Amino acid sequence: MNIETSRSKPAAQGLPERMKGVLLTGHGGFEKLEYREDIPLPRVKAGEVLIRVAAAGVNNTDINTRIGWYSKAVTTGTESGGATGFQSAEDADASWSGVPLAFPRIQGADCCGRIVAVGDGVDPIRIGERVLVRNMLRSHVDYRPFECWTFGSECDGGFAQYAVAPARETYRVDCDWSDVELASLPCAYSTAEGMLHRSAVGAGEHVLIAGASGGVGSAAIQLAKRRGATVTAISSPDKAAQLLAIGADRVVARGDSIVAGLGRETVDVVLDVAAGPSFGELLDVLKKGGRYAVAGAIAGPIVELDVRTLYLKDLTFFGCTFQEDVVFENLVSYVERGEIRPLVGKSYPLSEIVEAQRDFLSKRIAGKLVLVIPE
Repeated sequence: MNIETSRSKPAAQGLPERMKGVLLTGHGGFEKLEYREDIPLPRVKAGEVLIRVAAAGVNNTDINTRIGWYSKAVTTGTESGGATGFQSAEDADASWSGVPLAFPRIQGADCCGRIVAVGDGVDPIRIGERVLVRNMLRSHVDYRPFECWTFGSECDGGFAQYAVAPARETYRVDCDWSDVELASLPCAYSTAEGMLHRSAVGAGEHVLIAGASGGVGSAAIQLAKRRGATVTAISSPDKAAQLLAIGADRVVARGDSIVAGLGRETVDVVLDVAAGPSFGELLDVLKKGGRYAVAGAIAGPIVELDVRTLYLKDLTFFGCTFQEDVVFENLVSYVERGEIRPLVGKSYPLSEIVEAQRDFLSKRIAGKLVLVIPE
């Protein structure tokens, strides 16, 4: 755990010494998630803030990290090991960064809460701010290009009553959103905005979103529409009405032929978090000179690529993990200007994290699932 016992500033007076939270004790199934009420309160260091967490979203990266899915020894989709983990996963490369994870770890890439204490060098006037933590932290790697830590992976995150974060990557947000709504933003929306930013989606372009009913997909719909794009979403038919309501222009049923539904070379940009068996058709519907941006592979990481499709159509591929600093800053501005609104499917008490992850894996609920942190 990312808890310093020396050379760190004690928490402010009036705060507890222990807190409630969920510890990830190793790679594996749901049994590796332990809800505890005796976790030491994290200490705030110079340049950091201590946050009383109000809500934290559930994300693929939390589950993928728990089950060791990032290990190259795993070749199937997230769902196949979501409950039990993968026996084939190797601890040496089971985190998204490829560096072995330190246990126990408090996960939670999303964090919405209020600052209750600050470390040396941070203006005390920030105490009381309602904030979000940028989930891709750059301070810890001295802002080197294409490097970052994930909040809740390389350091402790939001699945607890209190969390520490770098002050300069903790953003005040002034809006009328609830804590649950705001907690749905960091990971999903920054992932979606990162793909749109890297692929330079513009007004009038046709964007196809695979995995559109999840947190990243539903965020991408709104963010692409904000840019003036026409959006086609791929989703199960029972979620189509919700996706149309948040801005999708059309929904193609998951499992149906994408080419039959849209026609060849009709799409400017594909945003993909699924990969899996539909990968080939996603490239078939791209126009010549089209762009393919990917930030996940929940349907399966191993795909078949006909390289002739790539070079004969002059396609451009974008692998999207690292996010330029402006991505998160832009998101905060979109919220404060009322340009987007989250789709929250359901919220749960933190103690019901296993149920929340089961529902997440089932894909039966559209939008973000959010954990409410206890008082």
